[in-house]
Amino acid sequence: MHELIAHYAERGIMLPRSREALARQLASFVVAVEEASDRLVGCGSLCQLGSDLVEIRSLGVSEDFKGRGIGSRIVEILECEARSKQIPKLMALTYEVLFFKRNGFEVVEKEIFPEKVWRDCVHCKKQHCCDEIAVLKRLD
Repeated sequence: MHELIAHYAERGIMLPRSREALARQLASFVVAVEEASDRLVGCGSLCQLGSDLVEIRSLGVSEDFKGRGIGSRIVEILECEARSKQIPKLMALTYEVLFFKRNGFEVVEKEIFPEKVWRDCVHCKKQHCCDEIAVLKRLD
């Protein structure tokens, strides 16, 4: 999982996660594994930002497995988890707007998520020049 996330982080597409941080957050992750090789080919996690909001984080699929619906399946599982916890809003910050739109999300202003801004964005090196797009899916 660390290698997959690091691949995206090196390209500036995803925030890096240390092995230690991933170990602490392991229970929040969903992974996709290729059966034939037992190789991890995708992952994503949920982070609760408030009583009514969760964020999809660290969503990625290995380059050679893109286009097979793996990312959408991970999002679907994370959405089911949010629904089971009765959390009505699912958000993400992304560069892959079309992917999220295909999965039922809408583009929104980042400023409607003060929970995200104060928890994570305040520590980000892109804080004053963030070019990620906020997307939201209402589950209620």
